Amino acid sequence: MMNSVVTALMVPFLGTALGSAFVFFMKRDMPELVQKVLLGFASGVMVAASVWSLIIPAIEMGEGVAAVVPPTVGLLAGFAFLLLIDYITPHLHANGEAEGPRSRLSRTAKLALAVTIHNFPEGMAVGVAIAGALTADFNIAGALALSLGIAIQNVPEGAIISMPLRAEGNSRWKAFGIGALSGIVEPVGGALVLLLATSILGIMPYMLSFAAGAMLYVVVEELVPEYSQGKHSNIGTIGFALGFVLMMVLDVVLG
Repeated sequence: MMNSVVTALMVPFLGTALGSAFVFFMKRDMPELVQKVLLGFASGVMVAASVWSLIIPAIEMGEGVAAVVPPTVGLLAGFAFLLLIDYITPHLHANGEAEGPRSRLSRTAKLALAVTIHNFPEGMAVGVAIAGALTADFNIAGALALSLGIAIQNVPEGAIISMPLRAEGNSRWKAFGIGALSGIVEPVGGALVLLLATSILGIMPYMLSFAAGAMLYVVVEELVPEYSQGKHSNIGTIGFALGFVLMMVLDVVLG
């Protein structure tokens, strides 16, 4: 179990590091087709994991009609939290554009800041899923699948940071290091949730659905618009279907 916990915590960070490593063997941005496949697949995995590994378990922890109250509150709170983050910080798009309050930060610095801030609640979501597996007898496979979906989504984000840094004249190793470090907050966020797992057991339904809301916000606001625009949008849709089905199968087979 401990190995599974460590793996679930670290995999999202490794996804960011993998994307950042593109700077060593690519002279240009990630091919659009590859990016759309990855974004679509990650979207499917994250949506399915949010439903089966977070929302449904949150509902099952309650009784009667009132069982839907904690998941409803938590889900809306998760959406609101990410919406607030996007409002007060640079807003990252998968195509490398960042929007947000005006500042003196460079474009690349804004990208790095946006990715880092958005990665923290994603790490917390994994931590919540793991905490559910450890304290409420949920399936650790759900946490692993959610972690994998986030990791796949992080690959383009790592490349989005490291590639512009290299283009600005930084060494490959420096560009890679900064890109990879933007993902270190994910295992940190997950570990913090685990440290508080026993004290948050009573509000676990709210925490699970909060994590689901945060994940679904990322999918709806960031990932789906990026893979559905321009050429090869159908490839992203196919990737979504494959990711969703994979998570569904894992939940049933490993459940």
